[in-house]
Amino acid sequence: MILSKRVLKDLSTAHLTLPDPSVFELPEKVLQFGTGVLLRGLPDYFIDQANRQGVFNGRVAVVKSTAKGDVSSFEEQDSLYTICVRGVSAGKIQEKNIVSSAISRVIDATSQWAEVLKVGISPALKLIVSNTTEVGLVLLNESITLSPPTSYPAKLLAVLHARYLALGDEAGDLVVIATELIPNNGKVLHQILIELVSFNALEESFLSWLDKHVTFCNSLVDRIVPGRPDQSILTTIERELGYTDELLIMAEPYSLWAIEGDQKVAGILGLEDTDPGIIIQPDIEIFRELKVRLLNGSHTLTCGIAHLAGIDTVSNAMENDQIRTYIQQVMKAEIIPGIPYPVALEEAERFATAVLDRFANPFIKHQWISITFQYSMKLRIRILPVISEYYSTLNAVPEHIAFGFAAYIAFMIGGKQGGYTITDDQTAIFETIEHEDLVYEVLSNVELWGLDLTEFEGFKMAVERYFNYITTHGVIAGLALLH
Repeated sequence: MILSKRVLKDLSTAHLTLPDPSVFELPEKVLQFGTGVLLRGLPDYFIDQANRQGVFNGRVAVVKSTAKGDVSSFEEQDSLYTICVRGVSAGKIQEKNIVSSAISRVIDATSQWAEVLKVGISPALKLIVSNTTEVGLVLLNESITLSPPTSYPAKLLAVLHARYLALGDEAGDLVVIATELIPNNGKVLHQILIELVSFNALEESFLSWLDKHVTFCNSLVDRIVPGRPDQSILTTIERELGYTDELLIMAEPYSLWAIEGDQKVAGILGLEDTDPGIIIQPDIEIFRELKVRLLNGSHTLTCGIAHLAGIDTVSNAMENDQIRTYIQQVMKAEIIPGIPYPVALEEAERFATAVLDRFANPFIKHQWISITFQYSMKLRIRILPVISEYYSTLNAVPEHIAFGFAAYIAFMIGGKQGGYTITDDQTAIFETIEHEDLVYEVLSNVELWGLDLTEFEGFKMAVERYFNYITTHGVIAGLALLH
């Protein structure tokens, strides 16, 4: 039995949250560019939850923008799909299954561009959301009269211009939210559109209309959505649910959608009070800092340690007392004091506790070796600002961070002997450094870091001590030096 509207009445609610049939009559209030699992597991999840509360009362028309893949599964399943929430929350295992009815249909931009424009001019439309990946937010000078334009920004501009021509000042206010993983994603998208307006020689009055009726918002999305589980897990889930679902996705319990906007934006969306994971406020930088420093930063500092210890996944590392303690201590003792943004200690510690739960999720097999991808760049972006702030505030050596750098150096020189592949643009630097000056040469390399790390008093000495111990006695034995 395949999931669809037709079979909903035959499904048991013992292990499953089902939609109310009335939801299928709701208007399309959202135009979404992207069919990916992150959008289905986060914004669409929140919209589905709001509809269940009788608050948002609108569905999502999804645009398939690329030639890859097809929409047959969406058509066959009436765009229904199962979200299997699996993970750890407040130290306890959480498992629940939700049939999401947020999506009304999927429209293929290549063959159904007129349908996309039709949604765009609907007075019911309130929100346009996108996740076209970082490469989607690029300027491609092209005509918006193409059917369809190639780039996402040109497609969006074509939709907005069609809305302007059809509705003018009768158009209701619209919110455009970018969820692509780049800083100031909404502002970047807005600026690209302004340049495309000029390239297409559009009316000055359209620019005024755009400024009056359309608000572009930065946003931060944070939820691990691995997508479709492996076949053994999928078979078990589908046996329990009693149907097959080609669109089924897994997601962790934690969810955050921070939207940079004012009360006008909050009023248009009507989502903020439906879930604590939806936050709308004028400045969302604090959420980016917490995620980048505590979640991403501790991942980065630990990946070399865990790999050198022979531990394959993040959840398995959390079962190792020494590594779990390292992660706890580096977050609370060094990263939190070093966050280069004003943040309340209680809020940072609450986020750090949630990170520990997320890392311990046994249902998500996040490989440490994949986290070492572009290891050097990640340390530079995520950790160097923390080191600078830590020294500025405490004027002391961040010992756990120094240990993380020692493990990084050991990892970067150990690929050939260790039989693992290093994917990092800076590997050539390590091939030319003399071993006896290794730690100094790495830390003082301004090209690598953008600054000389040996200028932080005591940092080189600490990294050198830990590096020598790791390479002599092993990384787990080295962790004992921190206690």
